[in-house]
Amino acid sequence: MVKSILAVDDSATMRQTIATTLEKEGYNVLLANDGKDAISKLNGNRFNLIITDINMPNMDGITLIKEIKKLASHKFTPIIVLSTESQPEKKEEGKTAGATGWIIKPFKPEQLIAVVKKVCP
Repeated sequence: MVKSILAVDDSATMRQTIATTLEKEGYNVLLANDGKDAISKLNGNRFNLIITDINMPNMDGITLIKEIKKLASHKFTPIIVLSTESQPEKKEEGKTAGATGWIIKPFKPEQLIAVVKKVCP
C-alpha cells in the first residue's frame, strides 16, 4: 500500500523539492502552503507522516503540531520538522509540541528519504 505524506511549507520551491524527492521513492505526497491549509487537508484524509516547516504565515509549524496532536485521527501520526531553525530551544519546543524528528534545511534528498523510511517504513 502506498504511504501518504502531507508536506507543509510556505515555499513553493521547497514543497516541490520535497514532493519530487519522496514521489521518486514511491510515496504519495499532498502539499499544503501553511498550517491552516494543512489542517483543512487533514479532514477526511489519512496520512502516514506529516512534514512541516516552522516559520510560515497564518499558522506556524509549532502551532500546527499542537493542533494535529489534538485530533483523534492524527494524534499518533509522526511529524518531522524540516526547517532552517537549528537552535536547541526551538527543537525542544517542537519536541514538546509532539514532533518526531527534526531536519535542518537545506537538506540532502538521501537524508530526507532515510528519515522518512525510518518513521514511515
